[in-house]
Order: sequence, then C-alpha cells, then structure tokens
Amino acid sequence: MSTLHDKAGIMMKFDEFLAAIGHEVEDVEEESFLLFSQEIPSRNLGFVDSRASTLDVSIGEQDFTIHQSPTLLSSSRAGGTTGAVLWKITPLFAEWISSKTTTKNSNPNPFWTSSILTPASTVVELGCGISGLVALALAPSVGHYIATDQEYVHKLLRKNLDENAEVAYHHSRHGGRQGKKQQQRGVKPSPRGRHGRNDHGQGHGDGHDDGDRPYNITFTALDWELDAPASLKQTVSEVKARNKAKARHHHHEADRKSPESEDDEEDVGFDLLISCDCIYNEALVGSFVRTCADICRLRPAYDPASPPETETRCKPTVCIIAQQQRSPDVFEAWLREALTEFRVWRVSDEVLGDKLKLGTGYLAHLLVLREDAS
Repeated sequence: MSTLHDKAGIMMKFDEFLAAIGHEVEDVEEESFLLFSQEIPSRNLGFVDSRASTLDVSIGEQDFTIHQSPTLLSSSRAGGTTGAVLWKITPLFAEWISSKTTTKNSNPNPFWTSSILTPASTVVELGCGISGLVALALAPSVGHYIATDQEYVHKLLRKNLDENAEVAYHHSRHGGRQGKKQQQRGVKPSPRGRHGRNDHGQGHGDGHDDGDRPYNITFTALDWELDAPASLKQTVSEVKARNKAKARHHHHEADRKSPESEDDEEDVGFDLLISCDCIYNEALVGSFVRTCADICRLRPAYDPASPPETETRCKPTVCIIAQQQRSPDVFEAWLREALTEFRVWRVSDEVLGDKLKLGTGYLAHLLVLREDAS
C-alpha cells in the first residue's frame, strides 16, 4: 500500500486514494470475526450524557456548546429519537474528517490530499442529529454541506448551528482557539446554556438562501424509509445556482460560462457522503444502504477498468460510514447489504489515528458504488 507520506502535497488520483485508505473488505464473516474477536471498550449505548440539556464540546482548537433534548430521547415518538442527543463517536469523527493530518506523526489525511475534500466540495450527511458537530467542523473548509435527518431534529440543529457558527467560521478564517472554555478539553455537561445570537433558532437553511449568515450548511429532511433521495438533486441544484450567482457578483463575471461551469450545472451529486453512528437497528439496514446507493447514483459509479486518461472530471461519490461497535449481528447485516451495492474498504489505523483505530470501540468503512449496481 502506498504510504501516506509519499502523497503529502500531491493530489492523488482516485485509485491512489483508495489504495491509501486501507484494506478492501470482501468477506462478511471474516471482517466481523476480525473486528469483534478483539476486546472492545464498554461504552454502554454510546450517549455522551443523555440527561444533560447542554454539553461543552472541544474539537481541535474549537469549543462548542451543544443543546440536546433528554425529554425527546425518552419520548415514545414514532420513528425513533436517537438523534435527540449527542453520541460519543461524533466529536472524534468530526475532528478526524476535518483535519488535514490524521496521526501523531502528522500523516496527511488522504481525503484532503485527494480531490475528495477541497474548498469546492459538496458534502451530504445522513442522520446528522441535533448537534451539527460534523457540519460545524467540516463545512467551513468545503463548498457546501447538506445535513439530512428526520424533521424532528431540525429545531435544535438549527439552534446549535446558529449559536456555534461564529466559533466555527471565525476559526476557519483566522485560526487560533475559539470558544469560552479554552482550558477545558473533551466533552462534558455544561452548567448553563450559552445564549448566543439567534437564540430562538430562527431559520438556518431549509433549502433557502441563508442571506448574511456566515455558514454554508443547508438542512433537508430525509427519511430513509419514506423519502426519495433523488429529491436532494433539487437542493444541490439550488445551492450551486446561488453559489454561482454570488461568484459572478463578486468577480464581475456576468453571464460568461466556461465548459467547466456547464459541467458543474450537470453535476447534482456529492463528493462525500457521511454517516456517523447511524447503524444500530437491523430493521433499518436495508433502507439505509439503499439511500446511500441512491445518492451515489447521482454520479457515475467507480470503474477500476477505466484508464486514468479517460476518467471523468466528476469523480464517484465516496461514502464514509463511522459507527460504534455494538452488535456483531447488526454489523454483519449492514456489511452484507452494503457489499451488494458497494465496494467496501476498512479505513486503516494509520489513516484514522489513535482516537478511532481498532481497539477503541469505533469503526470506519469507506464505500464506493459498484459499476454493476448503478
């Protein structure tokens, strides 16, 4: 496997990116045995603190305050309530995916040394929950971020995005530590909520122009069992149209269009699909995988037989699926379903770093739609 050091500062081709990620998974039982035969730290269900109404969270050099809803979590709402609180893997994943390096040896993160994540990338997240942490960590460095979940998370998600946007985007522009609790690290309950701007959670996206708001995050309700992922096409098209209009305004480019901009108009897909700890219920595995596959079909599938010179400028959508190790039966059901639609790689310890590597109780797999599944 190509070392990540060899790729520092060099934009990888797509096949080089896949080679740098880790081991390709082809056998469900073999992968499950390897992962679950190791000692796994006990993390209960995986909530950070299901009784706290606010949590202080540190991601890299940024300090956020996250509002959550213990009441909603314990309610009998049909369709589930797990998105109402923060899960332990989320801050760790948010820090990893948004970082340019991955380990204490400062190996470059291949998502950034490839063209998967760039300042122009479009990212979609499934099951974003109420926290918005992955969006807050990653969105300032990409073109646009579409967060999706069931509608019930919307109000608190909007509140968390609005109240933490200044920290996330000011840090992105200026660097340096941001947030009130600069000496405190990790995640802990907050003794009080932070009453920042827009405390009533007034609109943050919904597919509409965010106006003067500093962030590029759009929320779209998406139920894996009931909604058609193809509806995201409209959201992406609207986002791209707004971004182009703003670019023309700022750069005085009027109506001139290059061949590349024509290609952009036709591309209604995503560079990266993210799912963080959404696999815990075997009954939802089928609809979850189908949703991932339908979103990936908005772009061409990966064809390893195509020589590099014939690759389209628009690369296949890459899925990164992070999860806590819980039930081997649920994991096997997910992996078996995923392999029918995708080629799957387990992200290596070298790429993940110490906080997410094997033995921590967390897993990350990369999926690319099979050519025969498109």
